[in-house]
Amino acid sequence: MARSLAERAPDCHTLTFAGRPSVDLANPESLRAAVNDSAADLVINAAAYTNVDAAEEDEDAAWQANAVAPGVLAEACAVAGVKFIHLSTDFVFDGTAGRPYREADATNPQSVYGRSKAAGEAAVLGAGGASVTVRTAWVYSPFGKNFVKTIMRLCAERDHLRVVADQRGNPTSALDLADALFSLANQHSAWPSTPSLLHLAGTGSTTWHGLADAIGNELQRRPVIEAIATREHPTPAKRPADSRLDGALARTAFGISLPDWRASVPRIVDRLTNEAAH
Repeated sequence: MARSLAERAPDCHTLTFAGRPSVDLANPESLRAAVNDSAADLVINAAAYTNVDAAEEDEDAAWQANAVAPGVLAEACAVAGVKFIHLSTDFVFDGTAGRPYREADATNPQSVYGRSKAAGEAAVLGAGGASVTVRTAWVYSPFGKNFVKTIMRLCAERDHLRVVADQRGNPTSALDLADALFSLANQHSAWPSTPSLLHLAGTGSTTWHGLADAIGNELQRRPVIEAIATREHPTPAKRPADSRLDGALARTAFGISLPDWRASVPRIVDRLTNEAAH
């Protein structure tokens, strides 16, 4: 996410990126120092432990990064009078609502990752100050490891893929999310004075199979992409079956709406294809 923020930063913003080794999520003092020494008027916390399955065995590390560190950053920002944006996830929900989740809906995470992120939300909300916890979902980008890049690789290597078709959510381009976060940062008059929640995810929804199918349609070599049930692809961590996020509040309060995922996926696939060819 940090690389997407760097790429999409408007000229009117001066960004400073803080990370290891100078900033350690397991060291509260380094987090406080990062805020106090930055002279920033806004801090965006894009750091997290995001390996959902590994978190089931590495709970301490997931908890430190996703629950403890965000609370420390939020407290430091509140004391310094700095606005704070914290990124969270649709995995704080259990996926049983049968409709897109709104900000006020109760959380009920089903995995260590989800529980650690829900605890991070609670810590930020309890820290006071002018913070916005932004829930997003199914993030992909031209950088790092993510579902889109994995499917593109597998399409080049295999003739047959099997992808889960009974989990539904909002695919979100990290570049689109970066644009939305900068738009949010510029909302000076509408910025909440107390800790708030906001959903920012790609418009529209699909399943993992639907997303894989859309990726395959953009490639020259398209294998068979078979739809399967979650039970046919067991994982250490339980995923919510329907974690769609409702973006109405972002539209009405801030005038922010992310592009439709069906428009954003081809742009990323085309970019990655061109980069691989050169």
